[in-house]
Amino acid sequence: MKEYVNTFMRYRFLLGELVKKGIKLKYRRSYLGIIWSLLEPLLTMIVLTIVFGTLFGNKDRTFPVYILTGRLLYTFYSSATKAALKSVRANSAMIKKVYVPKYLYPLSSVLFNYVIFLISLIVLVPVGAVLGVEPTLYMLQIPIALILVFLLSYGCGMILATIGVFFRDMEYLWSVALMLIMYTCAIFYYPSRLLKSGFSWILKYNPLYCTIDVFRSGMFGEPMNLHYAAYALLFSLVTIAIGMFCFKKKQDEFILYI
Repeated sequence: MKEYVNTFMRYRFLLGELVKKGIKLKYRRSYLGIIWSLLEPLLTMIVLTIVFGTLFGNKDRTFPVYILTGRLLYTFYSSATKAALKSVRANSAMIKKVYVPKYLYPLSSVLFNYVIFLISLIVLVPVGAVLGVEPTLYMLQIPIALILVFLLSYGCGMILATIGVFFRDMEYLWSVALMLIMYTCAIFYYPSRLLKSGFSWILKYNPLYCTIDVFRSGMFGEPMNLHYAAYALLFSLVTIAIGMFCFKKKQDEFILYI
């Protein structure tokens, strides 16, 4: 363990540079640049509110905030795991020339998306204020959700990064899987509708939905569901353990496939 810590500390500067590179590349040739991290969720919230709010007769004033909270966390998870999946192949030129701990690539992919995600959370402040979401002490629960979604994204990202080297089609399969995950995260509908249909287990066993629920509880001034938080944490730690084990076992073979 000490060896891993020493290696990480030795290459922490490179990790920082990879994170900066990721942010710059994401908004390369974009006139608005990082501002898109605020505009994109805001515009998406407006569209989803019109479709799933106005057209379906949902008159809840805070419904746009409900949509925005789910959308922000899902977008980070989607972007981070996609970037991690392609991270090793995307840095194949560097891997072939110099030695760098390969786990830095999926880690930096998750980290630079996390930085953008944290910036995008700023949009919740004005939207919540306009729509009457009052700050409460329960907002202290929000950092718990932020930690959970990072751990979950990193764990899944490590697994996907390993598979992605050997199985290129995983990139397309994961895009389909993300679509299924999105519809089981209750982003633009209230979970009570699904719970009444007898498919409540779909939400309860989706760790990303559990994380979103913890975040929403803090946002709307409610105590979080401890079972959801515990399940999301356990799932995240298990995926990290599996991801790191698989990545370490297969990393020496990456050079043959990239």
